[in-house]
Amino acid sequence: MSFAAARLAAVNPSASAWVSQAAREARARGQNIIDLGLGEPDFDTPDHIKAAAHQAALAGETKYPPTQGTHAMRQAVVGKLARENGLSYTPEEVIVSNGAKQVLFNALMATLEPGDEVLLCAPYFGQYKDIVLLLGGRPVPIPCPAEAGFRLTPAQLAGAITAKTRWLLFNQPGNPSGAVYSEDEITALGAVLRAHPRVLILSDEIYEHILFDGRVFRSFAALCPDLRDRTLTVNGVSKAYAMTGWRIGYGAGPEALIAAMTKVQSQISSGACSIAQAAAAAALTGPQECVRAFCAAFARRRDLVVARIADIPGLTLDPPGGAFYALIGCAALIGTRSPEGETLASDADVTAYLLRAAGVAAVPGSAYDLSPFFRISTAASDAVLETALDRIARAVADLKGFRP
Repeated sequence: MSFAAARLAAVNPSASAWVSQAAREARARGQNIIDLGLGEPDFDTPDHIKAAAHQAALAGETKYPPTQGTHAMRQAVVGKLARENGLSYTPEEVIVSNGAKQVLFNALMATLEPGDEVLLCAPYFGQYKDIVLLLGGRPVPIPCPAEAGFRLTPAQLAGAITAKTRWLLFNQPGNPSGAVYSEDEITALGAVLRAHPRVLILSDEIYEHILFDGRVFRSFAALCPDLRDRTLTVNGVSKAYAMTGWRIGYGAGPEALIAAMTKVQSQISSGACSIAQAAAAAALTGPQECVRAFCAAFARRRDLVVARIADIPGLTLDPPGGAFYALIGCAALIGTRSPEGETLASDADVTAYLLRAAGVAAVPGSAYDLSPFFRISTAASDAVLETALDRIARAVADLKGFRP
């Protein structure tokens, strides 16, 4: 008997979660595995944030919270967006959810009609496509190759928009590529969207604080203020504050959209955890030294990975501009054979080989709709990354039929 609805047939589990599960199973079989599949900072949540949660619990903030988010948390978001992004919102224009992914789900569920198209900049966060499919929309990937810095061009955007286009999902710094757009590039995309009033913009800014080489982050809605009334800015505390397990994300946008998203959330999960919201509010309003320290560590690790990949014949990597991933090109490995004689026909085969032969878990580029690449998370210690890259180098060197 099948218990799954037909709508689930086209939907895949999270690729990074699946890879991490494969890593756990390999460990259970006795293998020494380094899991670089999951995008999770290895730092602990800062003490002042944990203290705020403790105080909230002691103060009795343990009842059902408002579905849209506590007033304190929504006010913290309003202050953060004004202070850091130059955006003016009211608490009524903010929703707090169980992670940024739920904000995305709420928005698409509240707005998509069957067959509506959603534009995705490939490579993209894998769950974008699956959520669109689950909700009856049509994902439209737009290939953004390495040669273009994994960035969408205005010409590509203009060519992809149709009468059925409902959303552009725009993520920068990008997962998995680390792509960062300049102000001119963002305003040029805005100029295209200006001519298509039906198209909504979801600006996923979850990695905004993880930028390298002196780059300065600018929000889409701040650079295209006339598009503010059809832009949803999505963010959260998981990445910048090492709070992945607290499950707090937020969105800011037109009040009518937020109201519709709140209606969706009321039927799925109700409000996000009240204690976690108190912690998130403390993160947004409290000392920010931890954010700068984390970013400095991620920059050092980015440099380490870029330098080491440059020394491995057959792999390529341009320095990511932000986030904590490395999307590594492996085209030269396609068609090679493992020492056991297995042909590596795809980037999925490459990652399976690396897990088996090197004990390193990575995510294939096919999960992000752009091959042949594989993604590793650089949110691990320098020592762990060094060991993983040593193993990858040995495994690549053992391939047969390889012509560097």
